[in-house]
Amino acid sequence: MNRIRDLREDMDLRQIDVANSTGIDQKTLSNYETGKTNPDSEAIVKLADFFGVSTDYLLCRTAKNKPSAEALSKKISRIQTELTKIMKDIEKYY
Repeated sequence: MNRIRDLREDMDLRQIDVANSTGIDQKTLSNYETGKTNPDSEAIVKLADFFGVSTDYLLCRTAKNKPSAEALSKKISRIQTELTKIMKDIEKYY
């Protein structure tokens, strides 16, 4: 599944980084990327959640890289947290 490799490389991550974050063995991840084995449904969901894409995109069922609702929610939460930190920093100076 080249999409896994493409997504990983787009994020400048090593296989071990993805493995540590998803709980998928690095060798298993390597086998997915080279097409030696295919991920089971649990691995597909873990990888889609990690990369913030739909399972259909990961499985090459669609060319549209739409983030999942959960990924968007997490991204919004991270942005809100960052904005809160910025506002606190600004308050220190004014």
